[in-house]
Amino acid sequence: MNADLSQGCTREWLLAGLLVLMSVLSVAVPAGVMAEETAPFEFTYPKQRLTAPAFQLQDLNGNDVSLEIYRDKVVLVHFWATFCIPCLGEMPVLESLWQQYGGEGLVVLGIAGDRGNTEIVREFAEKTGVSFPVVHDADGRVRNQYEVAALPTTYLVGRDGKISGRAVGTRSWNEPGGREIIETLLATRATEYP
Repeated sequence: MNADLSQGCTREWLLAGLLVLMSVLSVAVPAGVMAEETAPFEFTYPKQRLTAPAFQLQDLNGNDVSLEIYRDKVVLVHFWATFCIPCLGEMPVLESLWQQYGGEGLVVLGIAGDRGNTEIVREFAEKTGVSFPVVHDADGRVRNQYEVAALPTTYLVGRDGKISGRAVGTRSWNEPGGREIIETLLATRATEYP
């Protein structure tokens, strides 16, 4: 009987201690740390806007595409590859941007970094329903020009042909922070940049 009483008291003390610990944690831990929280949209703005490096690559149909043909448009230059799992998850978001803002002057330009045959990239684009322009950087020349060290990496090029910013890693471009950046660039004419 004494053992039962002892176990009951121990359980009560453990329960009381747990309640005290939970109440301390609820005060000591900042709001949102214990719950999943959306991080602010991270985008790196350059100290000085430089002209985006010129390039010419072939699209998935063998046509030459250069950055210059998109002058006076806002270009989201997205470096990705079919083997990059995070890149694949971002494609529907980029397609959504292309569909929503393409008529306002946004070009989503996918630069696939897969080595070798373009057919792999073409099959991927067809399977996923990607309709924005995709070019193939099989030898990595353009990735080197843009100093891409990780996939995905995205550059935004303003209507004046200069780099407006960069994001390394996946981004939720459909969320308010991403849309705000794109809408601001779309609202800026080429002559209004500093």
